[in-house]
Amino acid sequence: MQGSIFNVDLPDFEQRVIQASHQGPVMVDFWADWCAPCHAIAPHITRVVEQAGGAIRLAKVEVDEGDNMKLAGRYKLRGFPTIILFHDGREIARFSGSRPARWIEQWLDEHLQPA
Repeated sequence: MQGSIFNVDLPDFEQRVIQASHQGPVMVDFWADWCAPCHAIAPHITRVVEQAGGAIRLAKVEVDEGDNMKLAGRYKLRGFPTIILFHDGREIARFSGSRPARWIEQWLDEHLQPA
């Protein structure tokens, strides 16, 4: 995967998501291979991140791999896909389910407006 889109697991989540979000927003896609909506939203999220030209990064967490379900528990996820936006070391927004690219763009714009 390219630099703006990467896979992340429990051991490197703190550094690659939480700490990295101090340099810029990181959107995390919690997904599972068996989840049809997860596969449906993936190209939309990828397109949005690619069009952002590095302004936002996308970390993909496959919840069924290794200890990644512990991350799902930590963030109290109730279904997949769940997308969580981190900025300045904290969660600032989330949504669940498949959405079109335009909706995701508007969601990001809404939550990343300068204060």
